[in-house]
Order: sequence, then structure tokens, then C-alpha cells
Amino acid sequence: MSQALALAERGRGRTSPNPMVGAVVVDGEGVVVGRGLHHVAGGPHAEVYALQDAGERARGSTLYCTLEPCCHTGKTGPCAPLVVRAGIARAVIAVGDPNPLVAGRGLAHLRAHGVDVTVGVLAHAAERLNGPFFTVIRRRRPLVTLKVALSLDRKVAAGPGQRTPLTGAAANRLIHRDRAEVDAIAVGSGTVRADDPLLTARGAFRARPLTRVVFDRSLRTPPAARLLSTLEAGPVIFVCTALPDPDRRLRREALRAAGAIVEVVDAAGGQFLEEALSRMVARGVTSLVLEGGPTVHRAAWQAGVVDRLQVFTTPRRLGPEGVPWLAESELRLADLVDVRIVRLGEDLMTEGYVHGTG
Repeated sequence: MSQALALAERGRGRTSPNPMVGAVVVDGEGVVVGRGLHHVAGGPHAEVYALQDAGERARGSTLYCTLEPCCHTGKTGPCAPLVVRAGIARAVIAVGDPNPLVAGRGLAHLRAHGVDVTVGVLAHAAERLNGPFFTVIRRRRPLVTLKVALSLDRKVAAGPGQRTPLTGAAANRLIHRDRAEVDAIAVGSGTVRADDPLLTARGAFRARPLTRVVFDRSLRTPPAARLLSTLEAGPVIFVCTALPDPDRRLRREALRAAGAIVEVVDAAGGQFLEEALSRMVARGVTSLVLEGGPTVHRAAWQAGVVDRLQVFTTPRRLGPEGVPWLAESELRLADLVDVRIVRLGEDLMTEGYVHGTG
């Protein structure tokens, strides 16, 4: 199963909105005779490649698969009947598929045709691997990673409205690699006005367009913002509230004329972000990195829509004039689970999940 998970990982950044899936076929002597992974959304599933690779050697063998084989016809045919026809004697599945179109039906099909089925091997790792897929189905929104760069004294900028680069070259390379693998990056309007960022993935290969989202309740972003000059990299979506305001209507039309998409959300408070994120699912967004500053971070944290944190801590201090991030009393890194800490040059990256799987 570890091999199957490693194979699935190779599809990162290419399979969304589908899950990453790996499959391995092992014969009765314990020899791997087939391997496969889901390469791209709309393409053949991992089981198809693994069974093709195994050929006749699949008969009587064991299939290890990171996700329950599907049993419905979508862009590709169902995999569970294919597993049966290949003569697989035993199927070891990491985790069931939460998609209502599958949800146990694939397992039931295998069992009904005499395949010995085991479920739950390395299930936690398999769920983490496909966190975006599981989050969309269970919470009806993308998996949200809150990303922030902090000084040693927990500040995000040298002063209000100031752009203060904090991370070094190694951390920046990782940040852009991560941007190349997620579906969307989001910021608040304050970040756009203060930093005028491009919000692109630079120096890293990206298989598909990158969606950029700006949470801008009052549409204060000027149409001349730099990210609107990079529409070839992917769509730019502004999310605002539905309050009647003639000036806002003019600003909305100006942003649309500049090529932006404007989503109007009729909700306030924490529901604004919840509704905005649910709208992103309809646009194919299953994973979203929330960059930006303390205002949008606090709103997301208080709304309970943050699933994962990625914190880059630099060795410098910004002092009392610096702009503070969320206080330790609001958000404690010590409360994260499945934590990973990595040194990147002089910076320290801490990443972990807000809650367990399930």
C-alpha cells in the first residue's frame, strides 16, 4: 500500500478535481506485477493502468488501491467490474470513496463477485493525500490552507500598508511549488492594495490555469491591479457582498471590463466566507491556499473554514511598530495535528492540520 500511495502522489497538481489514486498488483509469490496511477482528470484510473500492466498475471493476484474502485460511468468506465473481469482474487483498499455515486458500491460489487476485500490499510495517510477531495464532499467547500510568513516576534509587516518580504530563497521556492499544485490562491483586498501581487506560480511547472481569488466585500480593488494583467495564468475572481451601492455597481463593471469574474455573495459575517468558498467548488476548486494578512486570516479562522496551516517563521524581528498576526490566544500552533517542521535556509516552516480526518 505504501507503494500505491507513492504512485498516487505523483499525480499531485494534475488530477483535480479528481482524487490522486495509485494501484499495485501483487501476485501469489509477493512479486509486484502491475503498477498504475491516475495521471490527469478525465483520463484512465489507476486500476486500469495497473491491470493493463499486469496483464494475465493479474488473475489470482492481489490489488492494492488507495481508494475504493468506482462502479459508475463518468468520463471513464467503472473500475470495479474491470477488477472482477481481470480475475483479481483479493483487493486491499486504503479508504472508501465518500462520493455518493460510489460510497461502498464499488466494495459491494467486488464482494458480490467473490473478491476478498480488506479496507482500512493506511487509511489515515490515504485521506490526508486526498484531503481536498474528501473536504469537498464532506464540507461542500475546498480544503483551505492558511499560509503566513511571520517574524520572530509574530509580525507580518514592518508597518500598516507596507510590503515587507520576510522569507528567503528556499522558502520562496517551496511557496511557488505549492502554488503550482493547488487549484486556487486567495487573499483579502488589503493585500492587493498594499502589495499589488501577481499571485502566480513562478519557477515551477503548472499543469493547468491557477485560479486567483480576492475576498473584497466592498470591491475596493482598482481595475489596474497587477494580477489583472496576468489573466493568461488563470482566472481572477473577486467576491463581494450584495449590499446595494451604485458606486459598487460601477466598480463591479470596471473589474469585469478588466477581465475579472465578480461573485456577489448575499451573506454577512462568517457566512460570507463559507458561501464564497462553496461557490469555488462549482468552479472546480478543491484546494485553496489563503495568503493575505491578519484581517482575512482572522475572519477565516473565526468562521471555522481553515483546515490546515503553513507558517513560515523568519529569524528577524520587526519590533513594536510591526503589524501583529493573530495572537497566541487566538491561534495556537501547538494545537495542530500531524505537524511537520522543516528548516528552509534561515526560515522554519511549520505545517499541520486543524483537525483529524473524518
